[in-house]
Amino acid sequence: MVRTGYLLGIDLGSSSVKASLVDISSGRSIASAQSPAEEMPMVAVNSGWAEQNPELWWEHTVKGIKNCIQESGLKPDAVLAIGIAYQMHGLVVVDKDQKPLRPSIIWCDSRAVETGEKAFQQLGKEYCLSHFLNSPGNFTASKLKWVKDHEPGLYGKINKAMLPGDYIAMKLTGEIRTTDTGLSEGVFWDYQERGVSRKLMDHFGMDPALLADIVPVFSVQGELRKKAAQELGLKTGTKISYRSGDQPNNA
Repeated sequence: MVRTGYLLGIDLGSSSVKASLVDISSGRSIASAQSPAEEMPMVAVNSGWAEQNPELWWEHTVKGIKNCIQESGLKPDAVLAIGIAYQMHGLVVVDKDQKPLRPSIIWCDSRAVETGEKAFQQLGKEYCLSHFLNSPGNFTASKLKWVKDHEPGLYGKINKAMLPGDYIAMKLTGEIRTTDTGLSEGVFWDYQERGVSRKLMDHFGMDPALLADIVPVFSVQGELRKKAAQELGLKTGTKISYRSGDQPNNA
């Protein structure tokens, strides 16, 4: 028996947010929308920096999904689940009320290069490549360390640090969660220990409690809360069942 209904995909890029509806029975896209029509702004306070406002991502997520649903003519309960693809390696930090404390330091921001390279040398090349499969580089963990070093007052107010896709999922569900692949892309994950790298967090002087609870990439990661459902024109309780960075999706 072929299941009927539709899946909603969200693609959070640095230039726009795209939303698409896919027919489960055929696998075909029936509607797509993009917001904004032009590129979202990036802010570069200094050379090599690139920041975006996470609240702007949500604004365009709402617009994109509403336009997609309107184009399709579907009723809210026809959408059975939501998946999220997102720009990788960014850092979002929120307070206890889930409000962003600063603009997101996004993937193309290079301010943490020196931080990551220093950690690579001090932890050791062999250790990093065998445990992280990468250098700490200019990835999310190094960006969080940069905030700790250069914005200590703000750092002290952080309740959770997350990736861009985790922020969108939080807005949908009201819950702060992440995935092991997300932590890996941020170079928080230790493949030998199969968990958050305590050695890296200790080296950076960062509390692992700043990171979100982990859910599987393919799983029911949460349900659409009433507030978000009303904003989006979807059914409360719709499952969020997937999230991953854009590069794994492209692969």
